Amino acid sequence: MKHIVTQEWLSTHLSRSNVLIYDCRFNLADPEEGRNRYLKSHIPGAVHVDLDKDLSREVTEHGGRHPLPSQKEAAATFGRLGINEEKTVVAYDDQNGAMAARLWWMLKFLGHEKVFVLQGGYSAWEEAGYPVTDERTVPEPTDFIIRESDWRAVGMEDVKQAMQKEDTLIIDSRDAARYSGEQETIDKKAGHIPGAINKPWLKNINSTKEWHPTEELAELHKDLAGKKEIVVYCGSGVTACANILGMSEAGIEQVVLYPGSWSDWISYDDNPVETKK
Repeated sequence: MKHIVTQEWLSTHLSRSNVLIYDCRFNLADPEEGRNRYLKSHIPGAVHVDLDKDLSREVTEHGGRHPLPSQKEAAATFGRLGINEEKTVVAYDDQNGAMAARLWWMLKFLGHEKVFVLQGGYSAWEEAGYPVTDERTVPEPTDFIIRESDWRAVGMEDVKQAMQKEDTLIIDSRDAARYSGEQETIDKKAGHIPGAINKPWLKNINSTKEWHPTEELAELHKDLAGKKEIVVYCGSGVTACANILGMSEAGIEQVVLYPGSWSDWISYDDNPVETKK
C-alpha cells in the first residue's frame, strides 16, 4: 500500500535515524487523554503530536472546531518536530487512523511525500508483542521547507461554487446519522451541506481496525471515478483526511479537503442546511 506501512516494517526500522515516528492519539471528548496515554507507554522513539496544539490553530468564529494552520504555521511546527525532506514519517493513533491521517494529509499538503500511517495503530502494536516504552523522545528541531504539492484545500466559498458544478462531487465523511441530521451531539446544527453524498470514513477500515487492502478500497470508491473534482469534508477536517487516504489508496486522486468542514459551514448563519430523515 502506498500510504500504509505494516507493523512488521516499522519494527525493523525503529533504530533508523531517518525514520521518525509520531504518536497522534487523541480523544475528542478528553483532549488530555492522548498525551497521558503517550506518557504511560508508546512505540520507542515516538514523539507525541497533539491535534489541538500541533495540528490545529486557535479556534475563532469561522474555520471550524479544528482550524487548519497556515502553511507557514504548519511548517514551523513540523520543523520543531524534527521533520525535513530527508526524514520518513510514520504516524499512528488508536482512533482507527483518523488522527494519524490528519498529520499525513498536512504533510502531503506541504509537499512532504515520505509520510505513512501505521496499519492497526498502537493497540494492535502492543497486543502483537512489539516493544513499547515510557521513555520520551525529544525531537531535534530542523528547517521544514514547504514544497510544491498537488494536494489541495478549499474554503467555504469554494464549496459554494462546487455545489453548482455538475462534474464536482461533495462528500460528507461522517456517519449516516449525523449526515441525515437524525443525530448531532457535537455541532450546533444537524444535517449536511446540500447536495453532498454520504461516504462514512470508517468504511475504509475493517472489523480488526485495519485499513482495507488496496483492491477492496478500489471497490469501495469505484463510484468516484470519472468525477473532475471531489470535495471531502467531515465535522472538523480530521476524519475527512482518513477518507481521502482511503480514496488515494484506491487510485482516486482528484480529491480536495474542506478543512473547516461542517463546523465551519454552519458558522455562517446564511448557509443552507439539508437533512434527510
